[in-house]
Amino acid sequence: MSGAMMFIQDDLGISDTQQEILAGILNLCALVGSLTAGRTSDYIGRRYTILLASVLFIIGAILMGYGPNYTILMVGRCVCGVGVGFALMIGPVYSAEISSTSSRGLLTSLPEVCIGIGIFFGYLSNYFLGKYLSLKLGWRIMLGIAAVPSLVLAFVILTMPESPRWLVMQGQLGKAKKVLLQVSNTTQEAELRFKDIKVAAGLDENCNDDIVKLSEMPHQGEAPWKELILRPTPSVRWMLFAAIGIHFFEHATGIEAVMLYSHKIFKKAGVTSKENLLLATMGVGIIKIIFLLFALFLLDKVGRRRLLHISTGGMIVGLSVLGFSLTVVDHSSGEVLWALTLSIVATYFYVAFFNLGLAPVTWVYSSEIFPLKLRA
Repeated sequence: MSGAMMFIQDDLGISDTQQEILAGILNLCALVGSLTAGRTSDYIGRRYTILLASVLFIIGAILMGYGPNYTILMVGRCVCGVGVGFALMIGPVYSAEISSTSSRGLLTSLPEVCIGIGIFFGYLSNYFLGKYLSLKLGWRIMLGIAAVPSLVLAFVILTMPESPRWLVMQGQLGKAKKVLLQVSNTTQEAELRFKDIKVAAGLDENCNDDIVKLSEMPHQGEAPWKELILRPTPSVRWMLFAAIGIHFFEHATGIEAVMLYSHKIFKKAGVTSKENLLLATMGVGIIKIIFLLFALFLLDKVGRRRLLHISTGGMIVGLSVLGFSLTVVDHSSGEVLWALTLSIVATYFYVAFFNLGLAPVTWVYSSEIFPLKLRA
C-alpha cells in the first residue's frame, strides 16, 4: 500500500486526509477481526479461521484491484482489515500449538518473517509495476495481485493438521494424538505433549478414549471469557495486562507510520523522483527481512526480554536521529545531502531494531504466557 499510495493520489485526486483515512482504516477494521478471532477459532478451529482470513484477503484484494473509485477502495481495505485481525491473532496461536517447546520461539515468530517477506515483494512489485505500467493500471495491479498468495494460502492451509490443543478441547483425543505424532520429533515427545495438553484441558492424563463427550469437557462457552475479562485472577490479570501492553507499544512506537509513509519520509528528506522513492522503500523491506531472520536465531538463545531491551534501545536512537535530520531539512533553504543520507540511514536503523526484537517477540510472548483454556 505504501508504494501504491503515490499513484492512487495522482490517479483519483484524493486529498491527504482521504489518503490517511484509507491507510488507517485497516487497523480499525482489524480490531473487529481480532475481537472475534478468538471465539471464531474456538468454534471452527485454528485452521479454518486462517482459511476464513485468506478468503477475506482475496475478496479485499479483488475489490481494491478493481477500485473504480475511493469508496470501493475503502470497502476493499476494510475487508482486508478484518482478515488481518483474524490472521494476526490466530497465526501465532496455531504455530505455538503445533510446535514443540524447543522450536516454539522460532516457529511462532515465522508469521512476522512472512509478513516481512510479503512487504518486500510488495515493494518490489510496486517498483516494477509503477515503472513499466500506466498510472491507472499500475496501482490497481499492485493491490489486486495480493489475491494470488492469499489463494495459495487458502489451499495450503487445508493440507495442514488442525491444532492438537483445539482437538483436545473439542474432545477429539484420537485425532489430537495422531497430529502430535506427525508434528513431534519422537514418539516419546508426542506422548509427553499429549499428557500435558490433557492435563491443561482438565482431563485425566491417562485417559485414552478417542472421543470425549463435549458435555464432559470443562471451560466451554462463556467460561474462558469470564475468567479472562470479568473475574480474572491476579495472575491472569497480569498476563492480560502484559499481552495488551506489548501489542499496544508495538504499534505506538511508530512502526505503522514509518512503513506506510516511508515514501513521504524520503520525499521530505529530499528524494524527488518516484523511481528513487520506490527504490528507497524497497530498502525498508530488505532491512526488515534481514533482521527478522537474525531474530529467528536469537529468540531462543538470547531470550525474549533481552531482545526487547536491545530492540527498544535501538528504536529510540533511530527515531531521535530521524527527527533531528528531518528538522535540519525543514530549516534549510536548499538540499542538505548529509541530512538526506542520515534520514534514510536512521529510517533503516529504526526498522532494523524494531524487527530484531519487538516485532517477533510480541507474537511469541503473547502466545506463550496464557494457559491453554484462555489462549485463543
